[in-house]
Amino acid sequence: MLAVLFGYPLFSPPMPDRGNKILWRSRVPPVPSDPLRIEARLDGGGTPVRITVDGGPGPSIIDLPSPGCWRLNLRWGSHLDSIDLEYAGR
Repeated sequence: MLAVLFGYPLFSPPMPDRGNKILWRSRVPPVPSDPLRIEARLDGGGTPVRITVDGGPGPSIIDLPSPGCWRLNLRWGSHLDSIDLEYAGR
């Protein structure tokens, strides 16, 4: 999975004048009815934040509750991947 960031850096809390927009791209053709399920953990541990992107990989706004390095475990259909994203404080 590839995360294309529209606006760098990502912020937590989000900036009032722009969102944390991410375009998710997969090498595997997505099935449009399968959502992208994200389980994010700050520094790879702790309490998970769960987010669902309806329609599967594609455009999304992903806001996370605090700054830091987040490990995102991604699931869509029968596919799994993970990616680390840094969110800056403001």
